[in-house]
Amino acid sequence: MNITPQPTQSFDVVPPQTEVVIVGGGIIGACTALELAKRGIPVVLCEKGSVGEEQSSRNWGWVRKMGRDVREMPMMIHAMKLWDELPGVIGADPGFRRRGITYYCDEEQHMAKYEAWLKAMEPYDLDTHFVGRERANELATGNTRNFAGGLHTPSDGYAEPHLATRMIIEGARKLGAVIVEGCAVRGFETSGGRVSEAVTEKGRIKCNSVVLAGGIWSSLFARNQNAKIPQLKMLSQTMRTRPIEGGPEGCGSGNGFGYRKRNDGGYNVGMRSAHAVDIVPDSFRYFRDYLPAMKNEWRAMKFRVGKRTWEETMMLGGWQLDERTPFEKYRIMRPVPGHKILDQATINIKKLFPQFRDMVVNERMSAWIDVTPDAIPAISAIDATPGFYVSTGFSGHGFGIAPSAGQLMAELVTGETPHVDPAPFRHSRFIDGSEIVHWPIGF
Repeated sequence: MNITPQPTQSFDVVPPQTEVVIVGGGIIGACTALELAKRGIPVVLCEKGSVGEEQSSRNWGWVRKMGRDVREMPMMIHAMKLWDELPGVIGADPGFRRRGITYYCDEEQHMAKYEAWLKAMEPYDLDTHFVGRERANELATGNTRNFAGGLHTPSDGYAEPHLATRMIIEGARKLGAVIVEGCAVRGFETSGGRVSEAVTEKGRIKCNSVVLAGGIWSSLFARNQNAKIPQLKMLSQTMRTRPIEGGPEGCGSGNGFGYRKRNDGGYNVGMRSAHAVDIVPDSFRYFRDYLPAMKNEWRAMKFRVGKRTWEETMMLGGWQLDERTPFEKYRIMRPVPGHKILDQATINIKKLFPQFRDMVVNERMSAWIDVTPDAIPAISAIDATPGFYVSTGFSGHGFGIAPSAGQLMAELVTGETPHVDPAPFRHSRFIDGSEIVHWPIGF
């Protein structure tokens, strides 16, 4: 695990007051700040390290409707519209392109697993459809496997993670948001039972609302504020190659591989549905919450005991607000990739696509994914503490849906009518006895 030291910043102190404080500068926090700033709401975003430097810049970059949980679909459809509009809002191009996504099948009978999902999606009139052998192999240019068919969504696409979060942050700043990097939020104080002040390592900020968008750190932060957010981490990894001639366009995945062609002509490649899972104290704390997920995902999970197990066992579990926190110790979390998984992915992609046989890998990237028991996010008020909101647990598919998630959170904070039904994303489902219905992440 590599820990990046605290960046040098221009702010010695934080602003004394604002309306909303956002905890976390990933793409979810960035989009929330943008939406609040668009509404003229004073907002301060605090990031313990540098914005977008964990999962938000180290993911595949897919922006997809295909394979989404039906509960997320209205929000994802709206997110696609917001991605289209984003350059005009922020004055920069985050690389969003509609180039299509395909899930490839080796045998025709394998396509049957998608039929129930397609049936559930009928009310949304998606352009997702089955493709036969000829079209599938045309999409997978030059492949050696001769796919039997697949599921294809022409209007899906991708954006560039290494660009998007920083550009959205800068867009929010232009609209009036204050962005403070190298500044951990330790917690918040209440007055009369509701949020009144965020406490950061650089000073206190009087505010009416705190939005927790801390990714993998959200559960730890919330627990110190006496709020339960069941959330575990899975390790995601991908490789970034130099430009490759003659490879497939867009994005695709199948048995043992996944790819995305970037705008620079290189590819992000890796293994579909293979995730390292470290056994840590939270594994036992939330064991019962995750039983439904275990039933669906155990084949994709590579359980292990290692360095991370020890680090989280020894990590401070609670603190006073005038004490140094884990957020100040671990500024930027960049875990070591699962090299065995990426080694196998390299073998698979070279065998599948002859064009990749001489590929040059610039970087092996890895990041922790914040996963909830039902694999959909919590975008919600914390009912027990007025003024405390959470937007976390996007379970590996938060990058694409982020613009809409940011809008929904802004609507909840300001009391506007939400653009989608927020009920499926309520935090209370984890503590009120609601049935946890898990959607397979790997699809």
